[in-house]
Amino acid sequence: SMASHLYNSGFAKVIWFVRRFGICELFLKPIRCIFAPFIISRLDKSEFTFDDRLISLFYHAYNMTWANERSVEIPIINDYLSHYESKGVLEIGNVLSHYGDVNHTVLDKFERGKGIINEDILNFVATEKFELIVSISTFEHIGFDDDMDDDSGVKILHAIDASRKLLAENGRLVLTLPIGYNPSLDRLISGGTLKSIRSFFICRIGPLKWETTTIEKALACRYGSPFPYANAIMIAEFGGAS
Repeated sequence: SMASHLYNSGFAKVIWFVRRFGICELFLKPIRCIFAPFIISRLDKSEFTFDDRLISLFYHAYNMTWANERSVEIPIINDYLSHYESKGVLEIGNVLSHYGDVNHTVLDKFERGKGIINEDILNFVATEKFELIVSISTFEHIGFDDDMDDDSGVKILHAIDASRKLLAENGRLVLTLPIGYNPSLDRLISGGTLKSIRSFFICRIGPLKWETTTIEKALACRYGSPFPYANAIMIAEFGGAS
């Protein structure tokens, strides 16, 4: 049931957190959160290259957004959003509203909040098509952290297909995906089964340093080591379903 789902229950969430991120992170995360304002005010500005453009790392106290892959994902997705009007945008997984006001449609299966549509992407019926659909570190959880009874890879592919069907002509679906978190997703990426029309791989090479890399090097990165959380991410672009 929704009420007992790990995202909504205290103890189950702790067990899940330790299993996914390790016991040390259970203690380190609260410390980072407490000292976030102090740390962020002292961080050097840093940039990374994405699609031949220089983009600044994004620092924010929410969810340790200076210490993990969010510092790269948020500015990349904001860069995509800057080219579209918010009424034509859908976000799958409620992430951006934690960093400021959003005017686009937000779909999240579990997270409650003002304006969030609590539906599964597989069942979502939209009244109109979207020019841009974005999702930040959400698809790796599908079938892996929710109903874990089948192969999550199959469910992820179904969710991508369902998302593509919601796109307008020439619309774009853009996913950010951490490498090394969900083994089934990693297999889809390495086997080319995702069928993205464009993809980028970015790996972490220092506390505030990220650089574009190859699919091979990205897939060789470990999750949680040497830096906390994702040490490489994929940005995958898809067109509409034919």
